[in-house]
Amino acid sequence: MARTRYAPDRGLTVRMTVTMFLLGLVFVAFVAAIIGILTAVHASGAAIVLVALIFGGGSAIASLFYSDKIALSAAGARVVTPQDEPELHAIVDRLCALADMDKPRVAIAPTRMPNAFATGRNSKNSVLCVTEGLMYHSNLTPEEKEGVLAHELSHVAHKDVQVMTVASLLAIVAGLLVRFAFYSELFGGGRRSSNNNQGGIPVVLIIMAVSVVVYAVSFLLIRVLSRYRELAADRSGALLTGQPSALASALTKVSQGMSRIPNEDLRAAEPLNAFYFAPAMKLTRGGGGGDGGGGGKSLSQLFSTHPSLEKRLEQLAKIQRQLGETTPGGLSAGPGD
Repeated sequence: MARTRYAPDRGLTVRMTVTMFLLGLVFVAFVAAIIGILTAVHASGAAIVLVALIFGGGSAIASLFYSDKIALSAAGARVVTPQDEPELHAIVDRLCALADMDKPRVAIAPTRMPNAFATGRNSKNSVLCVTEGLMYHSNLTPEEKEGVLAHELSHVAHKDVQVMTVASLLAIVAGLLVRFAFYSELFGGGRRSSNNNQGGIPVVLIIMAVSVVVYAVSFLLIRVLSRYRELAADRSGALLTGQPSALASALTKVSQGMSRIPNEDLRAAEPLNAFYFAPAMKLTRGGGGGDGGGGGKSLSQLFSTHPSLEKRLEQLAKIQRQLGETTPGGLSAGPGD
C-alpha cells in the first residue's frame, strides 16, 4: 500500500496476497496440464498455447500500463483542469492534502449516470473520473461528493487496481485459449489432433475444457477480491473524511439514481462496472443492486463485482457508531426509505 494517511487495510492486503498466490498456483497447474496433454498425445497444438500466452501477457501488460487511458476512452471522458472544473478540483485537492498523496489527473465523463471511478498503476500515473451526472445532475451535497471521491482515491492508495489487473492475466489467457482452440477445431485443427490422438477425444477439446475450468476459478477469485476491495474503499474513505453517514447517503442516492438511467446507457457502462463506485444496474427488490431472492440472490452475489448495498450500508453504520457520530438519519435505512 502507498504511504498515505488512508487507514491501512490488512484484510485487503492479505486477500490481495492470497488471491495472487492462488492464481499463481492455478497458472502453474494450468501450464503443466496443457504441456502434459500435448506431450501425452504427441500433438502439435503448442502454437495455440504460445499464442494465447503472448496475447494474454501482452493484454495484461497493456492493461497495467495503459489502464487509465483505456478506461477514459471507454467512458468517453476527458481530462479537465482546475479552470474547467473548479469545484471538482477543489474537492480532490482537499482530499489529497488530507491523505498526503499525489494528486491524480481529474476527468469528467459526459453521461447523466451518477458515478465515479479511479484507475492507474500507481499514484503518479492515476486518473480520477467523475460523471457529469454525479457532479451536476444528482442531488448529492458537497460532503457526499467528497465521500464518493475519498472512496475512489483509496483504490489508488491501496494499489488494488494494479493487483486486479495483474490477477486478470490468467483469466485472459484461459479465455483466449478457449477461443483459439475453438477456431482451431472449427478450421480443421481438431481433426489433425484427433488423428494424432488415434481416434480419442480431440486435443483442442481437452484444452478447451481445462481452460474453461481455469477461467471459472480465476473469475470467481477475482470477483471475491473485487467485492472486498469495495468494502475496504468504503471503510478507508469514511475514516479519512470522518463522515461515514455522508458516504452512506451518497451510496444510497447513487444506487437509486441508476433506476432513472435508460437501460441502453447502463448496458454501455457495464464494461467499467468493476471500476465504478456503484455498479451500473437498476436496484431490484431488496436494494442489493441486482440481488434477487433466494438462490438467485446467492448466484448474483457470487458473480457480482460489488457487495450488496445493504452490506455496504451496514459497514458504514458500524463505522459511524465507532466514531461516535451523531449525524441525523440512520445509515441502515434501505434504498426504499
